[in-house]
Amino acid sequence: MSQQPKYKRVIVKLSGEALAGDLGSGIDQGVLNSLASQIAEVISIGVEVAVVVGGGNIWRGVAGSSKGMDRTTADYMGMLATVINSLALQDALEDKNIDTRVQTAIEMRQIAEPYIRRRAVRHLEKGRVVIFAAGTGNPYFSTDTTAALRAAEIEAEVILMAKKVDGVYDADPVVNPKAQRYTDLSYIDVLNKRLGVMDSTATSLCMDNNIPLIVFTLNEPSNIKKVVLGETIGTYVGRKKDD
Repeated sequence: MSQQPKYKRVIVKLSGEALAGDLGSGIDQGVLNSLASQIAEVISIGVEVAVVVGGGNIWRGVAGSSKGMDRTTADYMGMLATVINSLALQDALEDKNIDTRVQTAIEMRQIAEPYIRRRAVRHLEKGRVVIFAAGTGNPYFSTDTTAALRAAEIEAEVILMAKKVDGVYDADPVVNPKAQRYTDLSYIDVLNKRLGVMDSTATSLCMDNNIPLIVFTLNEPSNIKKVVLGETIGTYVGRKKDD
């Protein structure tokens, strides 16, 4: 296969659960190192990479609020969890000599830059990985929405949703072994069928800005590289010709 990438600038959306690997919570160093290696592969062929990391392996705001915690407080705690994951990923990338910048939506200048769109774009143009942390900086918004928002702002061509499963299914494949995987979907399909690819706010933002999504598993080596080279894996979500 040609090493000419299909996409020049991408956002990789990582769930916190994916970083936990088989541990169930916390950060699996093996997963982290594998992810850093995959991103390094993509950087080596000239693709500009930004990353948005969830925090569910450490704390989920919705879960906290369901147990009686103030929703805003719980969500801010979730934002801080994404910063922990982002710093861990930055360390793993820099261990592989990949220049990396963490930008946070909530200022914490001792450990990261504040999010500034033009600065983020300049980092990408210089071949640095930019990790967007602390969500949007606002409660009630998920890191899926962060990925959609940042993709629109930096004009990313696609959002690569790296998960523990290998695509989008019509049912939970862990519970139902007969669940069928979709190869492609429209944004409207995702919304109408409530498929849980990402929340409705994020899906609508992607639809309004025509930002496609590719949902795939992190568990296969070089999957990120395969996606950016145009290989068909996982599930493609985007605008269909008749939409």
